[in-house]
Amino acid sequence: MSSALTDLFPYPIVQAPMAGGVSVPQLAAAVSEAGGLGFLAAGYKTADGMYQEIKQMRGLTARPFGMNVFMPQPPYAETGAVEVYAHQLAGESSWYATELGDPDSGRDDGYDAKIAVLLDNPVPVVSFHFGVPTPEVLASLRRAGTFTLVTATTAEEAVAVERAGADAVIVQGVEAGGHQGTHRDAPENDGSGVGLLSLTAQVREAVRLPLVAAGGIMRGSQIAAVLAAGASAAQLGTAFLATPESGAAAVHKQALTNPLFVRTALTRAFSGRPARGLVNRFLREHGPYAPAAYPEVHHLTSPLRKAAAKAGDAQGMALWAGQGHRMARELPAGQLVEVLAAELDAARAAMAAGAADGSGGR
Repeated sequence: MSSALTDLFPYPIVQAPMAGGVSVPQLAAAVSEAGGLGFLAAGYKTADGMYQEIKQMRGLTARPFGMNVFMPQPPYAETGAVEVYAHQLAGESSWYATELGDPDSGRDDGYDAKIAVLLDNPVPVVSFHFGVPTPEVLASLRRAGTFTLVTATTAEEAVAVERAGADAVIVQGVEAGGHQGTHRDAPENDGSGVGLLSLTAQVREAVRLPLVAAGGIMRGSQIAAVLAAGASAAQLGTAFLATPESGAAAVHKQALTNPLFVRTALTRAFSGRPARGLVNRFLREHGPYAPAAYPEVHHLTSPLRKAAAKAGDAQGMALWAGQGHRMARELPAGQLVEVLAAELDAARAAMAAGAADGSGGR
């Protein structure tokens, strides 16, 4: 892996940026201080809100960290489908005693203003989700001293990332919690995601860039597995969601290991884009009918999700979680990094011993 990135943090452990108030500076700073790479999330914030978090982060740690940015989305033509979905959600609006949000609240997430801030006030690492920045943006960030990563969910997307001039690829398997970072939201591809180990191997053969593997990773042994498959680091989100420093609602953290929530599913119910969350009432009732309209559906359901969280009602919230959610540990973020690193060392030692005696670790 390029030393430009590995020199930034001792352990090959990246805390995934989780938008919506989860990846707060306290979490990211704790991870960076422990030897991982902490990440902030610019998604759903204003450019100034992002800048204030960067300032707060720098007050908490002098170690490197990252900022994640959402790519602008293309125009959505089928406004009628969003209106139909809004009618379907009328009962939820009544139940939570709140109005639905305005689906036309913006499609670009303040992208240009955020890039301007990141060029004026460079951070060590910037990653992108939902598409590929232009070569000009990536080159500008490189000149500012920023290392860039872009999420890919297929080998073809990874090739596009390499051609654009990014420094590394985040390989996101279908196991990942939260939004899939597909470059083009094509409903016909729903359900066709590839598992992380297979995808990492495919991408490793398709591009020469360093890879950061993401999706369902909860233990150091899994980090060892993706490193063996060709990645240079692992990105973990759900594992850090349960930490006390995480900004996730308490009911969300508790749901990760609550026996009531036995599985996850990819759904468009909350945002209009495929995202993996714990299967609850809202997901079951509305997921089959949600249109492929992001961020319109996100804006539409935002007040409902906030009202459900305020009421402590897990059945109405977007409980984003990866497939390994039942393995979540309520450890402080710094301690979790240390435990993961120790597990990684143990797994590597076991693999080396197995290779030496010809047992393959059996």
